Amino acid sequence: KKNRPVISYEITEGSVRHIFKTGIQFIIGFNAILGQINTNQNIDFLDSPTAKAFEEFQNNAIKHDYIFTINTSISASHEIKIDKTTKYYRTESMWADAEFYFYGKIIDIGGKDKANIHLATEDLGTLIIQTPKEEIERIETNPLYKTFGIRAVGMQHPETGEIDKHSLRFIEILNYQPKYDIEYLKSLRQKAMNNWLYAINPDKWLRELRGGYDA
Repeated sequence: KKNRPVISYEITEGSVRHIFKTGIQFIIGFNAILGQINTNQNIDFLDSPTAKAFEEFQNNAIKHDYIFTINTSISASHEIKIDKTTKYYRTESMWADAEFYFYGKIIDIGGKDKANIHLATEDLGTLIIQTPKEEIERIETNPLYKTFGIRAVGMQHPETGEIDKHSLRFIEILNYQPKYDIEYLKSLRQKAMNNWLYAINPDKWLRELRGGYDA
């Protein structure tokens, strides 16, 4: 949400006309997206939130017999028309089941009807992971504001690597131990010495592999 452009909104006369006002940079970018959709005649290339927005337009067009026309204020703007005859949906085969390991701080947990865990990560932002209530009950200590690993399954785009964050389902919670495993590092050093790191000082390499951790 923090990366969203600032947008103002205006409703004008007409069938129903909605005008969104924002910076020219974002308008040019959105116009390019409309052009690419026209060229491809599909929305498989879009990131998940944008694709879901177009799918929602398509759902409403079919359900209510609406006609949506989407364009920009740019001269000779690209234009997309969505009605009950169009099929702006992602190809299901473009997304595949995948397993993930996420690490971060649990900032919320539970839920009255649909239980989930909110995990704040550094790279992916806050992930909302669907979690059975019985799994939450099994957590012995209060996990709020503590760092854990979460093993989860969900959908991932095989070409872009994008994760559908709305599809994440809990498998297990993992204790997070940031300290390096000294025996594991020694095994790596020995393996390297026996293979391809003859010219490298093994003690120096081990220190670099440890990063900022002290022995």
